Amino acid sequence: MKKPALILFAHGARDPRWAEPFQRLQALVQAQSPESVVKLAFLELMTPRLPELTTELVQAGVTDVTVVPVFLGQGGHVRADLPRIVDELKLQHPAVSFRIVEAVGENEQVLKAMASYCVATLN
Repeated sequence: MKKPALILFAHGARDPRWAEPFQRLQALVQAQSPESVVKLAFLELMTPRLPELTTELVQAGVTDVTVVPVFLGQGGHVRADLPRIVDELKLQHPAVSFRIVEAVGENEQVLKAMASYCVATLN
């Protein structure tokens, strides 16, 4: 039986307050999908980092990992760093299925929501 996990993957920053919107996003996603494992991981400067979190999830029985880059665009971290990290994770955990989806900022629904917010600030 598959045990899936959804990992929201963000950059990370030195200021811990930077993570607050991502933590709120994690809570919102978890509330909308209570049967799922929803975690937040970072590329750098914050913990947990993606490799360590993945190891914990695999030890807990997760067999299917979807990584959602919580980035506005497809910069070097999303195009190069993340695939490299996931390729290494595939070698370390060959029984686990990994999938990377598009960066949230590349998604049409997300862009429309952001546009609506921007327009609403005019009123």
